[in-house]
Amino acid sequence: MRAIVAVLLFVTAAHAALWGLLQEKEQAPDFNGLLPSVSYDPHEGIAHPDVDTVAPVERIRADMKKLATVTRAIRLYSSTGGVELVPPIAAEFGLKVMLGAWIDKDPDRNEREIQSAIQLARRNSNVIGIVVGNETILTGTQKVDELIDKIKLVKKSVNVPVTTGDVWNTWRDNPELASNVDFIAAHILPYWENFSDTQAVDQAMYLYGLLREKFPGKRIMIAEFGWPSAGYNRLNAVPGPFQQARVLRNFVTRAEAIGMEYNIVEGIDQPWKFFEGGVGPYWGILNADREPKFSWTGPIVNPDYWKLAAIALLIGVLVSLPILRIAEPTVLQALVLAISAHGVGGWLSNVFAYWNGHYFVWGSAFALTLGLILLVPLILIAMARIEEIAAVAFGHQPRRLLTKDKVEKDAEAAPEGYFPKVSIHVPAYFEPPEMLKQTLDALAQLDYPNYECVIIINNTPDPAFWQPIQDHCRLLGERFVFINAEKVKGFKAGALRIAMDRTAVDAEIIGIIDADYVVDKNWLKDLVPAFADPTVGLVQAPQDHRDEDLSLMHYIMNGEYAGFFDIGMVQRNEENAIIVHGTMCLIRRAAMDVAGGWSSDTICEDTDLGLAIQELGWTTHYTNTRYGSGVLPDTYEAFKKQRHRWAYGGFQIVKKHWRRFLPGKSRLSRDQKREFLLGWLNWLGAESLGVVVAILNLIWVPIVAFAGIAIPDKILTIPITAAFVVSLAHFLVLYRLRVRVGPWQMLGAMVAAMSVQWTVSRAVAQGLITEHIAFARTSKGGLSRMSIEFQAFWEAVIATLLLIGAGILIGTNTYQITELYIFAAVLILESLPFVSAVAIAVLEMSRINSFEFWRYSAVRTAELIGLRPVYVPELAALISQKPATKVAEKV
Repeated sequence: MRAIVAVLLFVTAAHAALWGLLQEKEQAPDFNGLLPSVSYDPHEGIAHPDVDTVAPVERIRADMKKLATVTRAIRLYSSTGGVELVPPIAAEFGLKVMLGAWIDKDPDRNEREIQSAIQLARRNSNVIGIVVGNETILTGTQKVDELIDKIKLVKKSVNVPVTTGDVWNTWRDNPELASNVDFIAAHILPYWENFSDTQAVDQAMYLYGLLREKFPGKRIMIAEFGWPSAGYNRLNAVPGPFQQARVLRNFVTRAEAIGMEYNIVEGIDQPWKFFEGGVGPYWGILNADREPKFSWTGPIVNPDYWKLAAIALLIGVLVSLPILRIAEPTVLQALVLAISAHGVGGWLSNVFAYWNGHYFVWGSAFALTLGLILLVPLILIAMARIEEIAAVAFGHQPRRLLTKDKVEKDAEAAPEGYFPKVSIHVPAYFEPPEMLKQTLDALAQLDYPNYECVIIINNTPDPAFWQPIQDHCRLLGERFVFINAEKVKGFKAGALRIAMDRTAVDAEIIGIIDADYVVDKNWLKDLVPAFADPTVGLVQAPQDHRDEDLSLMHYIMNGEYAGFFDIGMVQRNEENAIIVHGTMCLIRRAAMDVAGGWSSDTICEDTDLGLAIQELGWTTHYTNTRYGSGVLPDTYEAFKKQRHRWAYGGFQIVKKHWRRFLPGKSRLSRDQKREFLLGWLNWLGAESLGVVVAILNLIWVPIVAFAGIAIPDKILTIPITAAFVVSLAHFLVLYRLRVRVGPWQMLGAMVAAMSVQWTVSRAVAQGLITEHIAFARTSKGGLSRMSIEFQAFWEAVIATLLLIGAGILIGTNTYQITELYIFAAVLILESLPFVSAVAIAVLEMSRINSFEFWRYSAVRTAELIGLRPVYVPELAALISQKPATKVAEKV
């Protein structure tokens, strides 16, 4: 424990040191005076003369008092709609005012603006000029001659300088405009011209010099210069708090040195300007709370940096505390978990910084909040997978697993002659007779002296399915009890209840075998001794399959199944929290009776019963030794239907048992509850969440691409990408360490696992709105044929939409906005499960799915490359011996 505590302290200290090393601190020229002028807009909503959104007088007065500490003058953009209140209030604090007359295409409104500006200039001695129109030539609102007429009208009526405000090239290209104003009011905003923050000041100085050369002797004022502190990048122009501070301090210092007249846009952030490409709200030198966003002297630093560091460290420590509850973790295991915990802390501190430093309209706030809510389970899933990686890669070897050595010890520890009677139940519903005969023949060969077999065929009226089995049971002897039950209610669970009624009274253990399973003769001999411990209620062996050589699809399906039995079940067994999956399961009869027996209120009766037994405090055991093999689903359609049944049944079990996870409601330990809850979240939640997030992102694409809303941000998209990377690492690392498959089968298993995301999510959605669906038998044994319908239609639709969405984001990303590229990459990642389903569906329909195709291709290739004839028969023999594992590896 001391070593683990030391690891946690080390990671915490390293995290703190990392914050210290990564602290940004930049130098820039100091500025100690007052700015000559800043833009000010008193609107608290959309700025429009006909829309009454101007702040109340008390707020304007407070703004003027605050701005008087940083500037000598303010620039306004209109003179009506409440803005006319500003000049007299500004005078109270000694502020000069550059009036604005807002000009658009409405002549009546324009007249009101002009007359109001004239009257304000006459009545307020602190007015130092009037700007008639703002970028009206740039936007095409006015023609040059129309604007000149308005400027002349104002000049005749006031005794202060009159001009218009427009971008620098408007002045350059319209010298007649310059000749009709008292001074040039040029807007130079390098951000909008795609210059980087390091180029911004030089560009402004260059353009100022250009105007001086163009209009020698004319008074020139840079009427707008600034840099946004947040929002999207625009090619090389990257907004940010450090960039804003550096640009403005450098600009002001150089402007003062050459005596330039200038106005900084703007004084206070305007949160309602969300429509200006995401940067609109962030041009102020004060934030919306009227607090300075940076210091004009000393190093440029983030004033909240150490607060954020403290949040990151505190959360990292809190998330690390559960490591102390792990039974004897290794140092490396604790190190990996602590690093991931502090990674979560770092991300959450960035979420806090983003939330605290950005402004949101309702839509963006909703999107961000919803995104963060969805990320909570995503991060929990990622953390659970990291924990499993750490346990398997760096933790102790499994201690509760029934290995060969433990089986031998159990046999030695059992009382002499301990052979409790086992009743093996084999339910069957329209199963191929020849396949079921194989199952019965294997059961007849069991190396165990005291057992019976109850074969229950239910709801199968066709004699061709049950008559051969009845005859075969007679041939095998009195151990084999045959039941043919028609009109059985409750599906498989109902059939198993009938089997229990016909079970020998002295049977102490119930074994469950699916109709397609050929068992090893040592199954009972090896595993029954575990029941000598009276606390053991259940022993589960894994499923395996003997027909992976049928096709490439079967090959990858078998690899996908193997992962569950060699990874998840082994780890869950360490906490006595295995998932019971029916076949190859041995259950103490007493435990089954106390738990209520087989229930028909879920379609996963085996998992339901297993959890009920564990809730009563019984011990369960698991072995990953293969004691039997069945057959795989016939088709991809059958594979998906099976997974749908498992997921729907799993959700039914969640709804049925969740109350038993409350304190004092069952004998489940805290670790058992945790394993089940995380297991459900990891499977049902991860798949459903993946589909929900993908669909929400699809909805968000047009808003981001065409409306310019600055959400999603990296705090949303990067965690999704990180979670995908964790899932990929989880699959690859654990498969390499635990599952005995080759790299190509592992890759195929990954594709198969991803391909059922839509299927599982549909099952969960159905579970939310329906109480029960009919039990669907998985088609096995070659009775079913491939459907003529394409088995991944909806997956193909969603995959196509996601890829189109990514293409739209990339194609419309004219300004190479980094976050849009990240968002596009996320959409591509989210498409992979749907693409996987399409790939398998297409594979099933193609010739290359058949191993016969690869057998023929391998021989033909050998002949074509001139392989010596002596090797061709050897190659053909190799292919015929082991087509799947050999040929597929070569392919």
